[in-house]
Amino acid sequence: MHSKPQVLVWITCDGVHIDPGTGKHTILGVFSNIRARQFPVVHPFMIWFLTISDVPAGQHKIKISMGPEPTNLTALIDRTFESQSPLQRINLINEIRNLSFAQPGDYSIVIDVDDEPLLATSLTVSN
Repeated sequence: MHSKPQVLVWITCDGVHIDPGTGKHTILGVFSNIRARQFPVVHPFMIWFLTISDVPAGQHKIKISMGPEPTNLTALIDRTFESQSPLQRINLINEIRNLSFAQPGDYSIVIDVDDEPLLATSLTVSN
């Protein structure tokens, strides 16, 4: 029986430090919304940190899309990753640079693995 990959963690943050000795991840500057004085606004850098499990062994494709509505999304991340086993917890660090927001609102984010939707969430941008 093939189980669907599961999202264990979804965090928007400023940075992720990986300890070279232990491999532990330190998450820096977690946030859930963006405030701006004027629009359009460009957010210079953020990381979308994701931990997933139940991914069958082998190569897989992750796609993360965002847009002003769930029906109007643009792919921001589209890359492959490797799973050793469905029991493995896979940490994916996705750097997002110079993300532009035309106006305030709740921007939809959809995460797909192998073209199957795993998570639909949003990022609030306010003034």
